[in-house]
Amino acid sequence: MVMPLPQPATSSIQIIDDLVAERQNGKNAAFFNGIHAEWRTRVQDYVAQCGSPEFIHDWPAVAHKKKSFLNLYLSSRVGSTQATMLDLLDDHELTLCPACGEAGRPNTLDHYLPKGRYPHFCVTPLNLFPMCDACQKEKLEKTGDANSPRFFVHPYFDVFVAQRVLELSIHRPYDKPTFALSVRPGLTVAQTALITSHVRELAIEQRYAHFFRGQHRRLLRLVNEMRSNDQNVQMNLAAFRDSYSDPSENSWEHVFYCAVLADANLLDYLENSQLPDYP
Repeated sequence: MVMPLPQPATSSIQIIDDLVAERQNGKNAAFFNGIHAEWRTRVQDYVAQCGSPEFIHDWPAVAHKKKSFLNLYLSSRVGSTQATMLDLLDDHELTLCPACGEAGRPNTLDHYLPKGRYPHFCVTPLNLFPMCDACQKEKLEKTGDANSPRFFVHPYFDVFVAQRVLELSIHRPYDKPTFALSVRPGLTVAQTALITSHVRELAIEQRYAHFFRGQHRRLLRLVNEMRSNDQNVQMNLAAFRDSYSDPSENSWEHVFYCAVLADANLLDYLENSQLPDYP
């Protein structure tokens, strides 16, 4: 339940040059001049390694200046290089969270590599993307562990998530069903492991449970109405499914309707059984 995003228009390399240039008359001029070349190199490595924490290392030599980096993000001056970049990232038209697929405008920016551990990437455009509050609450400062070096899909680099990567199975009894989410067949071993950890660490399946219950009740109400109007149930459900494929096939609604239409027994129940009358 993820989606790829177009890479930011602001260059992650050029912004370093601009930031250093803006600080030539400030108290931190000597510091930023001294780290300029290595800062550039580290951002170049970030881009080359697609932001993977498996290959991106800490920068102990600048730990004493962590606050100077964080202030670039937390206290950006209006009209500054970083403020302009952050405004562009905030000015998006997303209608669902790219990290989980839940509907609603994500109103915060997440640091893919957390700014607490990687302060030198705190205003790197390719390290920032919109995320919903629920995902950010689950993600926090996590990146990976010994078993899964990289927990999370990167929306700028993991373009394979343009396809549907999760599938839903709906289990009887269909008047009060249960469900399970699983990774779709056809992905590589590495992609399957990444999606599995992403879903686990963002608690997507647990969060989907509330949505599923409400969506299933809505489904039964809709089908009752279709049947009372002599409408073709499968054709109408396919229209619902297709309408939710944009902007992402991994939207929670699209995954739901794909599951309904793939389940012959559920469709038979919807078309021929006496359905509960939900208000």
